[in-house]
Amino acid sequence: MNIGSYKEEVQDFVSRGNYHAAINIALSGLNECRRNNDQACIDQCLGVITGVIQHLAEEFGSKEYLEKQ
Repeated sequence: MNIGSYKEEVQDFVSRGNYHAAINIALSGLNECRRNNDQACIDQCLGVITGVIQHLAEEFGSKEYLEKQ
């Protein structure tokens, strides 16, 4: 898997506010890495997924929610 282009694709969807697509692509990348038994790739995909979730929290989370972080 080309992790660089994968990250760019996910970020492109995040930038456009299409979080559903970003999460789906991120999970697809994670599954590909799992099928290939590539733990380093899995770890990178988890980092990308964490970034998408953080962006969602910052955009939609309440002040109280964000302060708990």
